[in-house]
Amino acid sequence: MVFCTKSQARFAILTPSRLTTPEAFHHIDFNDRRHQKLLADMQRLRGRVYEADGAIHRSELTADGRHKVTIDDQSWHVLTLDSNGEVVACLRFLEESKASDFNALRVRHAALARCPSYGSRFRCAVENEIQQAREMSIGFGEVGGWAVREDQRWSPEPLRIVLATYALLELLGSRIGVATATFRHSSATILQRIGLSVLRADGEEIPPYHDPQYGCLMQILRFDSRFPNPRYRPWVNSLMVDLADAPVIGRELRPSVFAAVCAGVSSRASSHRLRGYRPMRVPPTDERALALPAAVS
Repeated sequence: MVFCTKSQARFAILTPSRLTTPEAFHHIDFNDRRHQKLLADMQRLRGRVYEADGAIHRSELTADGRHKVTIDDQSWHVLTLDSNGEVVACLRFLEESKASDFNALRVRHAALARCPSYGSRFRCAVENEIQQAREMSIGFGEVGGWAVREDQRWSPEPLRIVLATYALLELLGSRIGVATATFRHSSATILQRIGLSVLRADGEEIPPYHDPQYGCLMQILRFDSRFPNPRYRPWVNSLMVDLADAPVIGRELRPSVFAAVCAGVSSRASSHRLRGYRPMRVPPTDERALALPAAVS
């Protein structure tokens, strides 16, 4: 596959606590110790990258350097691991399909929500996205926690981890949602090139805003996992196959709880997408054309 190099190893997926996995995934391991280690390694990567970029202060990290947030335990995480098993890149998806309205979402904490001029329009735009997802009978959620190890900043890895997240969401049955993106390292611009777009309310774009917590210009973008930039669709298709074969690590469940959860699984649609599917071969691409700066969102 065009994205894979000798320095790049494999994907791993961490599942949310108290949530089972679709049948599309072939290698599921409920292992508390492994899950906790990879989660901690991912949080340390985020902590190091975010602090170096000035997005957070050292005081916001744990004693061992982790950028630890409550929603990590509630989210899906796509990780890239190098040949030594160390986390190279990560991105998070928080499932919020059951949210009743804007006030139940994590994005309600964005500084934009308190803006006198655009706060109400921002709220309206997000609630429109929730309604659209419900009308189409697909899920809704938020993407964030994007970080890439320093030595991979000018490799295809920043792009690869984003497209892998598109692939994950397609394996979950497709998702519409929002992402809070910084303009540091052109992250917001890169995401729009990949397929995310600016939120709108009554036909008007919701503009970028300055976030005092992170000390930088940010923008709320929307995404639909079914529609990446057509240029990248073949890569998303191939990454779906890669992720279906990747290790999926969840937390251990008591047998009675596990049986109850499995009894409620209704995600056959995702596995049907891969039945008889062959990954598309993508023509070789000059890696320099895919090189992207580090991205944090």
